[in-house]
Amino acid sequence: MKKTYKTSEVARVIGIHPNTVRLYEELELISKPIRKDNGYRVFTDIHIDQFKLARTAFQIEVLQNGLRKKMIAIVKKSALGQFDDAIRLTKDYIFSIENEIANANESVSIVNRLLLGRITEKTSSLKRKEVSDKLGITMDTLRNWETNGLLKVKRKENGYRVYTDEDIQKLKIIRSLKCANYSLSAILRMMNELSKNKNANIHQILNSPKENEDVISVCDKLIASLNSAKENAEKMECMLIDMKNKY
Repeated sequence: MKKTYKTSEVARVIGIHPNTVRLYEELELISKPIRKDNGYRVFTDIHIDQFKLARTAFQIEVLQNGLRKKMIAIVKKSALGQFDDAIRLTKDYIFSIENEIANANESVSIVNRLLLGRITEKTSSLKRKEVSDKLGITMDTLRNWETNGLLKVKRKENGYRVYTDEDIQKLKIIRSLKCANYSLSAILRMMNELSKNKNANIHQILNSPKENEDVISVCDKLIASLNSAKENAEKMECMLIDMKNKY
């Protein structure tokens, strides 16, 4: 005879509020439990395993490049009992995570080369539109970066901004890091530290927000978060294989 659980018992086993149990059902993150004549939900061991899978899935917030949507899709496939599809999606998710980690590390390498002057390009002073065309960055993006303090551009007497060789170099750094999904706050922290110490450890600064920072983005520990998400996905793959064999 199958073991059954009430909503309160599921909540106690998983360590969540009973309302969260109901929310997971509404979001279709678990299989639909049967109901007794009195309306009470009846959960079984498969629901317990599905809750554990979902809790593992959402333990780490990874938002870039649709990764969160992929994770939700995995959990929903499990809820439907489509374990082969869920396992396939999990493998794809792990592959995507590995690519994100590679991109993040590569961007740090690019920044280091830029700072060492190994990538150089002589330019005259440029206007914003010329910089936009040269670097493939929209003018709105440039304004956004400047508004957020990533770059301070000097102005001529007529009020027009003029971008110097150093500004172009900084914009290349910002562009590389944004392509790897580092947050603006992480990049700003790095730029500020580099202005004080040209030999600062780029990787460490980007991925180590200070405790006293008012706003810490989920991307401020990007590589650490990605590695944790990969570990969780690998655990999920094992959980899904076990669920496939059991149910």
